[in-house]
Amino acid sequence: MDDESLRMDRGQLPLQVQLRDASVFSSYYAGRNRSIVDALRSLDALRSSANKATTCIFLQGAVSLGKTHLLQALCAGDGDGGPAAYIPLRLSVELGEEFLSGYGEYPLVCLDDVEAIAGDKGWERALFRLHQELEEQGGRMVVSGCQPPAALGFRLRDLASRLNGGLVLSLRPLSEQEQLAALQLRAQLRGFELPEETGWFLLRRLPRDMASLCAFLDKLDVASLIAQRRLTVPFVRDVIERMP
Repeated sequence: MDDESLRMDRGQLPLQVQLRDASVFSSYYAGRNRSIVDALRSLDALRSSANKATTCIFLQGAVSLGKTHLLQALCAGDGDGGPAAYIPLRLSVELGEEFLSGYGEYPLVCLDDVEAIAGDKGWERALFRLHQELEEQGGRMVVSGCQPPAALGFRLRDLASRLNGGLVLSLRPLSEQEQLAALQLRAQLRGFELPEETGWFLLRRLPRDMASLCAFLDKLDVASLIAQRRLTVPFVRDVIERMP
């Protein structure tokens, strides 16, 4: 099975959302973000310990830098840290802010796309209450956003203070060489080889964001299996030219 449905126990939610099997630390190419990935992996390893110094960790970065991947990797964990919750706020807004009730008892709560609730008084109060509950219980929250917390327009000062006062980790875009290495890692994990020449061809012909590149690489994997062809430049060029 490619995905795992989310339930209320470890890493799961009562939403029509799925943790991607591929969203683990070993499949994330860190590149220049190695220190951030190491910090998050340490958080996962230490979240059941007595280390309670930082309640809130804010993961900031532009679209397609892998914030969701890293939050889900934290929730996947290694099974020793107790229950962890992944909450995609963009999909949760319509459920109402009461949806956050009860998560204060979790050792770890990961909240994705916090900009989706910035400026909403009810949601901001609910998020502040969750922070307080986690702080009292020694839990942690990892929050992702497309901009630093100070730039997201939170109206509740106490919440803005907590988000700004925690640890802020800023993801940086990968260089071209790192993007190539990331694509080759993805290919390797899917069980095929991406020659360097073909990888550079993709980088020259496709949008440079990693989400688009990885999505097209997955399509190439299927096309190569159907055609029984290796991912040579001529084959990839032919696939691109036949795209609608």
